[in-house]
Amino acid sequence: MAEITSLKTLQGYAEGQVVELPPFGEGQPFVARICRPSMLVLAKSGKIPNSLLETANSLFVDGKPNTKKDLTALSSVYDLMEVFCEACFLEPTYEEIKEAGVQLTDDQLMFIFNYTQTGVRALDSFRQQSQNSGYMLSQQTV
Repeated sequence: MAEITSLKTLQGYAEGQVVELPPFGEGQPFVARICRPSMLVLAKSGKIPNSLLETANSLFVDGKPNTKKDLTALSSVYDLMEVFCEACFLEPTYEEIKEAGVQLTDDQLMFIFNYTQTGVRALDSFRQQSQNSGYMLSQQTV
């Protein structure tokens, strides 16, 4: 029988993971402490605005936005990615990143979205890409 997870261990999980995201450019690595928030909790708590719930639902269920019905889908996806980044980044926070005038790349945004949905499994496809593009992704559980 499995051992019960201690509260101290659970509290440690809330501290997130140190993960190397796709770089900003060659020789420009980006390592941050991030966590894996729940899309359902974000929606229930009102952090995903009602105007983005349809986009969130299509991403969550289908894995892609419904661009046939919504010509503003790309803009909605970006808005949704910002919600995920706000919830995901622990150190530095997403607010600190924006205040520093830094704009995340599309690869980084997609990485964050994939991470929120699949956790460290999201790193696997980026690790494979890293062999071809020359950067290495790592993850550490704290």
